[in-house]
Amino acid sequence: MFPSSLLATLLLALAVSANPLAIRDSLVTLPLTRRLNVTSAHNLVRHDQNRAKALRARAEAKINGLKVDAVINEQVDNQAVTYIASVGVGSPATTYQLLIDTGSSNTWVGAGRSYARTSTSVQTSNRVSVTYGSGSFSGTEFTDTVTLASGLVIPAQSIGVASSSSGFDGTDGILGIGPVDLTQGTLSPATNTLIPTVTDNLFSRGTISANQIGISFEPTTTDEVLNGELTWGGTDSSKFTGSIGFAPLTSTSPANEFWGINQVVRYGASTNILSSTAGIVDTGTTLVLLATDAFNRYRSATGAVLDNNTGLLRITAAQFANLQSLFFTINGVAYELTANAQIWPRALNADIGGVSGSIYLVVADLGTPSGEGLDFINGYTFLERFYTVFDTANRRVGFATTPFTHATTN
Repeated sequence: MFPSSLLATLLLALAVSANPLAIRDSLVTLPLTRRLNVTSAHNLVRHDQNRAKALRARAEAKINGLKVDAVINEQVDNQAVTYIASVGVGSPATTYQLLIDTGSSNTWVGAGRSYARTSTSVQTSNRVSVTYGSGSFSGTEFTDTVTLASGLVIPAQSIGVASSSSGFDGTDGILGIGPVDLTQGTLSPATNTLIPTVTDNLFSRGTISANQIGISFEPTTTDEVLNGELTWGGTDSSKFTGSIGFAPLTSTSPANEFWGINQVVRYGASTNILSSTAGIVDTGTTLVLLATDAFNRYRSATGAVLDNNTGLLRITAAQFANLQSLFFTINGVAYELTANAQIWPRALNADIGGVSGSIYLVVADLGTPSGEGLDFINGYTFLERFYTVFDTANRRVGFATTPFTHATTN
């Protein structure tokens, strides 16, 4: 998780009922704003590779019973492309702009706007700290009322209040919606305590009828736009076409510590890029990252060259005209990333240090070979073309096509 006013903000409830909320008959959604951090966008590949290293290190430290922060030492960049939600904390609520992150599970504030104590704020005896590829924070654990939307209010939600943070310029913290196990080891002295996520608490209180969330993103050619939506406790059928195909979470380590799945990647009709292997789906990664050997096969298939200014692959107009679709086969269903979906929005070339009129690809090198248990990351540039469901209760991830799957936005 990573990262200037928002184009729109969500109205937040200012009062909290003392009684548990009933399950709602209609879906409740949280608008998300896509933001390009132009101070970091020149380092897209480096940023995503650092995040991948940090995610892997966190998982391996947890598996081996080590202190997570002691084994992560990666260069810090502000997150380049983010989706931001307006979240209220306290009563009356103070509104914070938080990154939506499926690669972490702690919710915290204080990177930008300072935490405002109210009558619902309770400080615990724990310190809390998390290190990300995009930065880190450390501070104190509080419990407080968190307001996600009108009707989605969580009393006594554990939150981190940062006393120090780095790598989160222009935002206030993170809304962590990854698997709850990722919170293990983030508290001290309660090192082995798991912190229920906001989704876990909404479900356990009966506020939502299913322990899952649906996320809709859309491709865009502007630096900042309100174009995403997070649906709590269900799916929004107006955001996808056809049916949702679900894949069980992988059992392969370390991808199984996250929203990990198995997939096959193919270029065009028959060029194998990546045989069946494990990786993760991550809203905190901008690009589609493939293991180095798979990336090299993709580069060879497309004829692309590495662009030194952006770090991305670059192709000519003629090569783009012949660019084949990239197919991601997940639990038997092939999801097509079209030629247009494989390129960076040309209107935003200058923001990543590119040249106007050039064509850059959004598939990049993960930085490690295949066979290591985390061989790909499907980031925003994949997720903006598909509706995604993160189903905690059934330990699975779902995908569906959307009106933007075959769009020529870029």
